[in-house]
Amino acid sequence: MIWAVLIAFVASLAVGPVLLPVLRKLKFGQNVYEYAPKTHQKKQGTPTMGGWMICIVGVAVAAAMHRGGWRFQTDMVLAALLLAAGNLCIGFADDMTKIRRKKNRGLSEKQKLVFQIALGLAFAIYCYAHPQIGPSIVVPFFGGVWDLGWFYIPSATFVIVATTNSANLLDGLDGLLGSVSLVNFATFGLLALFAANAAHGELQGNLLNVAVLCCALAGACMGFLRFNTYPAHMIMGDTGSMFIGGAMVAVALMLRLPLLLILICFCMAISSLSVLLQRIYFKLTHGKRIFKSSPLHHHFELLGVPESKIVAMYTIVTVLLCLLSLLGVSA
Repeated sequence: MIWAVLIAFVASLAVGPVLLPVLRKLKFGQNVYEYAPKTHQKKQGTPTMGGWMICIVGVAVAAAMHRGGWRFQTDMVLAALLLAAGNLCIGFADDMTKIRRKKNRGLSEKQKLVFQIALGLAFAIYCYAHPQIGPSIVVPFFGGVWDLGWFYIPSATFVIVATTNSANLLDGLDGLLGSVSLVNFATFGLLALFAANAAHGELQGNLLNVAVLCCALAGACMGFLRFNTYPAHMIMGDTGSMFIGGAMVAVALMLRLPLLLILICFCMAISSLSVLLQRIYFKLTHGKRIFKSSPLHHHFELLGVPESKIVAMYTIVTVLLCLLSLLGVSA
């Protein structure tokens, strides 16, 4: 696991200087949303779709360090990567649409939802039928197991769609999603290791491979931050954020810990919640707003809090909640 982090980190540092001029040459520049804070106008044209770095490096390292054979029907890492790759394709299509239109408007919400629900439903059915996962989920802090039965499929589908969209919404400031995801993947890596220590046979091997995948993605995110921290030389784009969201929720479901997403992915969740509340309140009051802007990190930005300070605040909150999550599982 440690080697996965180190190798992915170094590989990202090597891939970045190669990928950056390619994105510039292809003119894959960021189109800033017209209602974004004015300080974001200087980000116009910054190379986007840098999330390919996280995808390529993370997948390559995880595949190279995969233990045992690849069993198509039961291999958790393969299934997780397929869900993440499917979401990456949606994000890539969204990014390319924005670039072609030269506006910050890509695929419509309905278009994205159709594909996301289809992917989520397929993965939920896979987990439900998987002999090592099934419809039961762990209840943190209480040490029990909750069997959802057939209701697992719609519930897991909702969690998948919600998490991937929340990750996408959090990617609004330089280094924000990368920093939070680094902590999240490291936490899931430890959770997978804890689960592997209590397992045997094929399940143990599966969980150890999941742990290595999480560490590889953590290292890739850490290397990506070299190019994404304020002021960013490269932006993750929907390509990267959707991939990260898909990989993260896949791991949570395979560990049977979707309830922990509330804590581990709290910063992602409040991004979605703030957007939802803003829209509902805006319609009910005919134009009034709860926040100066949504998602919530833009509200803090408009209050005058510097980007780097917001990123630090979100990262500290994530670290604390992830530590609490580890206590919840160990209890």
